[in-house]
Amino acid sequence: MLTLAAQMLRHRKGSFVATFIALAAGIAVLMACALLVESGWRYHPQPQRHAKTVAVVADRDLTVAAEMFGETEYTTVTLPERGSVPATLVDRLAAVPGVDRAVGDRFLAVTAVSAPDVQATGHGWASAALAPYRTVAGTPPRSDGEIAVDARLLTGTGLAPGDTTEIITGGTGRTYRISGVVQADGAGASSGAALFFTDAHAARLDPRPGRFDAIGILAAPEADRSALLAGVREVTDEAEATAYIGDERGLAEQPEARTARDFTLQAGAAFGGYAAMIIVFVVTGTVGLSVRHRRRDLALLRAIAATPGQVRRMLLGEVGLLTLLAAVVGVPLGLFATGWIRDELVTRQFVPDGFTVRGGLLSGAAVTVAVAAVALASGWIAARRTTRIRPTEALGEAAVESGPGGRARAVTGLVFLALAVSMIGLTGVTDGQTALGAAVGMLYAFVLAIALLAPWINQAAARILGPVLRAVWGNSGYLAAANLRANARGMVAVLTALVLSIGFGGTVWFLQDNLQRETVVQSREGMLAQHALVGGTGLPPSVTEEARRIPGVVAATGVRRTSVVVPNDMGAQAVVAQGIDPRGAERTLDPRVRSGSLTNLTKGTVAVSTAQAEAAGWKLGGKARLWLGDGTPVTLKVAALYERGWGFGDVILHPRTLTGHTVTGLDDQVLVRSAPDAGVGTGKALTDLAGRYPAASVVGTDTLTGELAQDLAISGWLNKLLIAVLVGYAVLAAANTLIMAALARTRELSLLRLVGVTRGQVKRMVHAEQAGLLGVALVIGGTIAAVTLTSVVSAVAGRRIPYVPVEGWIGIVGGAVVLALIATMLPIGRLLRTPPVRGIGIRE
Repeated sequence: MLTLAAQMLRHRKGSFVATFIALAAGIAVLMACALLVESGWRYHPQPQRHAKTVAVVADRDLTVAAEMFGETEYTTVTLPERGSVPATLVDRLAAVPGVDRAVGDRFLAVTAVSAPDVQATGHGWASAALAPYRTVAGTPPRSDGEIAVDARLLTGTGLAPGDTTEIITGGTGRTYRISGVVQADGAGASSGAALFFTDAHAARLDPRPGRFDAIGILAAPEADRSALLAGVREVTDEAEATAYIGDERGLAEQPEARTARDFTLQAGAAFGGYAAMIIVFVVTGTVGLSVRHRRRDLALLRAIAATPGQVRRMLLGEVGLLTLLAAVVGVPLGLFATGWIRDELVTRQFVPDGFTVRGGLLSGAAVTVAVAAVALASGWIAARRTTRIRPTEALGEAAVESGPGGRARAVTGLVFLALAVSMIGLTGVTDGQTALGAAVGMLYAFVLAIALLAPWINQAAARILGPVLRAVWGNSGYLAAANLRANARGMVAVLTALVLSIGFGGTVWFLQDNLQRETVVQSREGMLAQHALVGGTGLPPSVTEEARRIPGVVAATGVRRTSVVVPNDMGAQAVVAQGIDPRGAERTLDPRVRSGSLTNLTKGTVAVSTAQAEAAGWKLGGKARLWLGDGTPVTLKVAALYERGWGFGDVILHPRTLTGHTVTGLDDQVLVRSAPDAGVGTGKALTDLAGRYPAASVVGTDTLTGELAQDLAISGWLNKLLIAVLVGYAVLAAANTLIMAALARTRELSLLRLVGVTRGQVKRMVHAEQAGLLGVALVIGGTIAAVTLTSVVSAVAGRRIPYVPVEGWIGIVGGAVVLALIATMLPIGRLLRTPPVRGIGIRE
């Protein structure tokens, strides 16, 4: 039967090409998603500043336990502000048998004025032994006014040992003498350049006194590594820190690498899940339609004594061969696409430059097997009716269209429809990520319901549209309505693909637009200040006080951006937060406080968005338990609830709450509101204030909103890429099914022409059919998109009417119309060029 299957493929080129395209494109999309997951799983950045260590003790993530379905589940969140460990831990670790030295390493945000584009960090000189860095010129720093610098910081500057240079740290520029130049073998760009202060001076510059960013463990010669590491783990477990060993040391040095790894794992898995759902629809519809168009062949095989098992094996053989051929094309295409995606992710700083695409064999095998399983199951189900009945009955079945479907299909479709409708209410009563998840579930439930109920929908639409089609297209409209009604089951794949393209694309694409627009609108409407002092390297808190003393300034508010970790049903998640001085804040920003007041904000209190309060179960005046960006647990009293969480973050804290818990300890900007006609924004006093701080400038707050919109566009790029790929695949499927359906009508159209129907009438009939089918798909897909989009935007943003760009809907509707016309009229035009006497004898 395998030989027969190969011969059937050779003589069924139309079905072969359509099914091959669907399978190859599906494998390519899934391959890209699976390879992202595999690359993230295999990604371990190599330690560079800590290359000589046997272990690095640090605090880079937070693990939170949550009870789910009676079981304890653990969620690990990467700390947004690089957690630190107590300096007292150094002596305890140094006392572990086999440890030669335990060296504390500080992490200071610095900028060299002579090389502002080179990423650099500051450290105490003792930590140079961890790489190890070696002195290639000059000497180590011996006083507070000296530094040893990485050779990369001097490239192209003309500086050498003995020269002076300005270093910005802590928001202040200081002049240092270069005492020496250091270099570490194998240090790569991903670790950034390093410069070294004396240990005492580094301790004074560190915004987290009494703590180290990490502690490197150097082993004594001939030490028992296993016993040493066991002793280190015992100490770190008692101190609630983590010992990173082997390849994990790179994660302690570059915690952003863990974020990148988690990002690729989650993005690949999530996108793969969405893609898999759509690919199941597409492959099932394409393979099923291909088998339906071959009912006469299958019935004839049954009539000449082929057993049901032989027919099924032949079909499975065909699908298996097609899948293997599709894998030969789809897997390399997926590899190429993943490489391009990786480059784009690096450019947009989603992942570090050291992230590489690795693996492929495991992903390719898994994807091929998964797509083959779907295709084989689809082929077997589609042929089941023909193979289950007697051979003579099979020939009769092939001559006429079968009914719309069985009772089980109808009941299952109604169940999914009821589920989708019920989820409208769930989306309306939830908020934030829960609402988004419910919306996605509702979208898929609607599409599943339409796919299952499509035969009955097609029949009902044909009856309803019959008078309209007859009125517009006359006799051709009558024939179109009859065809739609008779071929209700055969057009299931076409209707499903069109509804999927319109409903999915219209929902997810416009949802991303709505979330971006809501964030920008809330930020713009809630910004009362006209000017802002912004510092590329941060601004000390004293700048806010200086701004308040300028004549004409009504209020000034320092803003320190950070993130905090909050509990949720799944364990915990990081959310955007900011620290502000409440004095005069009501004059510079308006997060739309609904209860409480920002003036009540103190070190022991917190203001939260209404969405976050509802998700975490926090009430005004109640206690909010959360973790600061460095993992420090705090319990704060809720002083205010506000609505504009998209524009101002979900949590607002007092700056004193953040003191010692952020990497820089600096403000990102100072919002300034001036009296009317005071001219402060262009006045010399405010400009002079900005000039006293490195890389600081005065900008209008409308510029901040513009920068926010740009940042959101970058972050939304990945979601829109996913949408474009998935909708593109659905559009490809729609075109495939339309072309297959058109090419299968050779005998039908030839018969119509032999009984006197002209070519013009046939074309008008096809136009009427497409108008009816497109009308149904647009109404259903548009309704699904409108219901889903309205529900989630109302729940997430509080707006009853979602934002839908006119050009967006024109693009979707126009694209669907153009697709249907091209994918149908071109093959129909080809069929009409075939003489009807010859066409009536051509097999289906």
